[in-house]
Amino acid sequence: MTPEQPMQLIDTHVHLNFDLFQPDLATVRSHWRKSGVVRLVHSCVHPEEFASIQALAQEITELSFAVGLHPLDAAKWNHETAEKIKTLASSDAKVVAIGEMGLDFYKAQDYDHQHIVFESQLAIASELNLPVIIHCRDAAPQVRTVLQRWQESQGEKARGVMHCWGGTPEETQWFLDLGFYISFSGTVTFKNAQTIQASAAIVNSDRLLIETDCPFLAPVPKRGEKRNEPAYVFYVAEKLAQLRGETIEAIAHQTTQNACKLFGLAL
Repeated sequence: MTPEQPMQLIDTHVHLNFDLFQPDLATVRSHWRKSGVVRLVHSCVHPEEFASIQALAQEITELSFAVGLHPLDAAKWNHETAEKIKTLASSDAKVVAIGEMGLDFYKAQDYDHQHIVFESQLAIASELNLPVIIHCRDAAPQVRTVLQRWQESQGEKARGVMHCWGGTPEETQWFLDLGFYISFSGTVTFKNAQTIQASAAIVNSDRLLIETDCPFLAPVPKRGEKRNEPAYVFYVAEKLAQLRGETIEAIAHQTTQNACKLFGLAL
């Protein structure tokens, strides 16, 4: 199925500064516009990306972005990194979040250091009154603990999104209870993604978001392609509509409203 009547969609997690997009970004942009994608949020894995992401945001009016340090780069964290994130996030009105940050114990074992970096970025986001974009892989209990500890010590909940969510329904409820939005990517369309699909069915409508995480994780029916792109967020919305017994128009409307609320976006 392809969208016959484009609707308003927001892709809440992209990486357009990757080399894969450099040869034909204008064409990729025309694709997402035809599919109804009206706003995008560009994530950041390291502050060194800031200049390239900022340049894209200046060129692409519908693109907002985040700045932060990915947990797999936690070894690069130091005082200068923290100050750079804070300064960069304060310098451009198009910065709408801190991240992506979080915990990843699938590829790394530096538990203690990842915790320190995660909590430090939560503090920056709180100081700047910005939401956070959380990367969580094989670490849901630990992420929950960090967020609960933050709430207890600060007297307020952190706010943000669990991006590219792959957790169980029980884990999903943990983060809903903590006030987080849950964002689904192309993985929800995969044939063997029963756990993710079960989670997608239980998320409150006012906490649901969609993303591509492009250029990774192209959804069915584009899974065989080497590069995912923002236009394909349509297929994520389509699958969520199927799983939740809703129309794709309803999913598009709700997730667009939710993204605007969380990230302070205007249409």
